[in-house]
Amino acid sequence: MSPHAFSRRLLDRLATAHSVVIFTGAGMSADSGVPTFRGAEGIWSRFKPEELATMHAFLRNPQLVWEWYAHRRAIISTVQPNAGHRALVALERLVARVSIVTQNIDNLHRRAGSTTVYELHGNIERNYCAKCGSPHDVGVDTASEGVPRCGHCGGLIRPDVVWFGEMLPEDEWDAAVRAAGGADVCLSVGTSGVVYPAASIPVIARRAGAFHADVNPEPGPLADGADEFIRGPAAEVLPDLVRRLEELRTPSILTAPEEGH
Repeated sequence: MSPHAFSRRLLDRLATAHSVVIFTGAGMSADSGVPTFRGAEGIWSRFKPEELATMHAFLRNPQLVWEWYAHRRAIISTVQPNAGHRALVALERLVARVSIVTQNIDNLHRRAGSTTVYELHGNIERNYCAKCGSPHDVGVDTASEGVPRCGHCGGLIRPDVVWFGEMLPEDEWDAAVRAAGGADVCLSVGTSGVVYPAASIPVIARRAGAFHADVNPEPGPLADGADEFIRGPAAEVLPDLVRRLEELRTPSILTAPEEGH
């Protein structure tokens, strides 16, 4: 018997879905040991994120901001995708189109093997020139070397993440909205649903007719408007949900006619 109670309606919608969108937040990576944005990280605990994650802060003290992100990058490089990430990869074998829309910058969805990932808040493993926009490859242990400079224009290299006061990447946002608008099922996973415009993805999906289930240890704002709330951590709920879906879908696969008949 499944340790989590999934409604028959959710399972039926997933079993017949052609497109599923998964909207993820920090709770998705919690079981991987990724520290939260506002977590106490030693010497950095005395700084507020708003004092570091802005273009103004970067221009005022680029070395300080670069070292903070180098520290975070080094931590994230040591963690691995968890069972929840891997379950979403497995979901791709069962549903024709699976799109992940994430607020996380840790790159764990891609590292797990997910094919279609829209990163609304950027990716801490990427960097680009703040002046000309050219991408720039940087290792994880570069804090002591100072802030890198662009080989093309000499501008400062910054993390490819969305800072406070900045717009979301237009291409990623537009693609995420299209995925949500065409989804048969939307799962919001490990997100508080209070950061906009990202948090409007489940709303867009619901308005287009998708069944929306919210997965979280505790109900939040997104649970109020969801068709179903599933209590629990992503690393436990998602593998269980995919197993139940496999049980529903397997008979049709086994009885499919052989090639040439």
